[in-house]
Amino acid sequence: MSRKILVIVSEHGYWAEELIGPVSKFDERGYEVVFATPTGKRPHALPPSLDANYIDPPLGRSVTTEENARLGREFEQSSRLDTPLDIEAWAPERPYTSDEGYLRKLEGYHRDLEKLEADIAGYDALLIVGGSGPIVDLANNERVHALILAFKNAGKVVAAECYGVACLAFARDWGDRKSIIWGKHVTGHCKEYDYKDGTGFLGTDFNMGPPPYPLEYILRDATGPRGAYHGNFGHPLSVIVDYPFVTGRSTPDSYLTGQKIVEVLEDGLTRYGW
Repeated sequence: MSRKILVIVSEHGYWAEELIGPVSKFDERGYEVVFATPTGKRPHALPPSLDANYIDPPLGRSVTTEENARLGREFEQSSRLDTPLDIEAWAPERPYTSDEGYLRKLEGYHRDLEKLEADIAGYDALLIVGGSGPIVDLANNERVHALILAFKNAGKVVAAECYGVACLAFARDWGDRKSIIWGKHVTGHCKEYDYKDGTGFLGTDFNMGPPPYPLEYILRDATGPRGAYHGNFGHPLSVIVDYPFVTGRSTPDSYLTGQKIVEVLEDGLTRYGW
């Protein structure tokens, strides 16, 4: 059966393996892959993710093989990312309460949400690619949240990697404001793997020290007492499936994340890794 996957990528830098890993699994199955970015600009890989000689500070070794560096460069040079969907033009944003004609605009917003639900009917899953870029333009992006909620409410697969998992923690219904991963089991970039300095982004001169928030702490709080965050520090891989969510911890988990999305779609997998 043909499948269609929406892949959301940051305009401020994605980690190459975290895109090519899952997408390669989708390509193997003949899935249609549609890319989207916050404003429709072409995304680009973070340079260290294309360099097999780059030493990851927390691990003290390279996290990119020569093969994945080559595949990442080939993907960058291809035309596959040239014309992504523009999320800003597609998904609605709630108006300010101070806006003139607020009530009419709020009604229009809810009509647009209904249209968005119809728009995503042909998709089977959503994937948010990781890297440092999502910290800037995806994690607290209300339009991205609207897409996530539309997929989740339709019972479709919602997947994220690394710092892209922050989007799931912050995607919340405006009524109860509770995270959609409340009571769920997830993984994501753990504290031990965070940089102490040099967290960088594309398209800006801003180069910060550590990430602005520890993702692990956010996920521990967002999942609540009946859910759990699984960092699996020291384990080679960490991918968690708690339907409809599939989450991957970091770069080495990218291919397995893609494989588990395939297994959820084709084999009915609902739980894995916990």
